[in-house]
Amino acid sequence: MADRALRGMGLGAKSFEDEEGIEFAARQNIGFDCDAGHHFDMVFAEEAELPAEWECPRCGRVGRRTDGTKPEEKYVKPVRTHWDMLRERRSLDELEELFEERLELLRGSN
Repeated sequence: MADRALRGMGLGAKSFEDEEGIEFAARQNIGFDCDAGHHFDMVFAEEAELPAEWECPRCGRVGRRTDGTKPEEKYVKPVRTHWDMLRERRSLDELEELFEERLELLRGSN
């Protein structure tokens, strides 16, 4: 008997609350285009920091904003070479002195 009382009801699946009296936050639609030619709109809060790129929901590629906003250029740290690290530890005079010592060792071994 209890089985028939809940027949056709998805328990926990539906809410019977209505949207009456609810004030939604201010929103804005931002358009994006991906490299595959897909256009999609995303809804953001009015005060949200807007991204310049978003993943396309159809193909997963990066979509860029249709209003022309470019992403910020990230600072790329220059690559430090062995020479740069050596120069941090020794002056050119010290390096020349070490070079002469190594040359004398190599010449003496022949």
